[in-house]
Amino acid sequence: MSDQNEELIALTALIVSAYVTRNNVPTTDLPHVIASTHAALVGLAGPTPAVAPKPLLPAGPIRRSVTPDAIICLEDGRAFKTLKRHLSTSYGMTPEQYRLKWSLPADYPMVAPNYAEFRSAQAKSMGLGRKAGFVVRRATAKV
Repeated sequence: MSDQNEELIALTALIVSAYVTRNNVPTTDLPHVIASTHAALVGLAGPTPAVAPKPLLPAGPIRRSVTPDAIICLEDGRAFKTLKRHLSTSYGMTPEQYRLKWSLPADYPMVAPNYAEFRSAQAKSMGLGRKAGFVVRRATAKV
């Protein structure tokens, strides 16, 4: 006998003996109790059937998830200017995990295009993005 079979027989004996001590079982039903207990343990010990994963269905169409003013989250269908924070707080995902889950390209944006352009213009107007030591002289109005 194999070790697994011996172990199942021992477990069956333990379970049936515990059941019989607490419950009134006629002797004619005892073989049925033993057989059903053993069959249940064999079923549990056997290989579990592989469950096919559900196909992912986005909350909206992927092609329409990037609009000029918003990025539509494929998890819940909500629109955001920036998606990174929503993904991390609501789903515990990084942008890379999100792109991998939905089979998105590596250059899929996490920020709405108009918002990115606005923030870029704002940063440039503040003088960010220039090399150190580069001074821009502003024209002064002469009176």
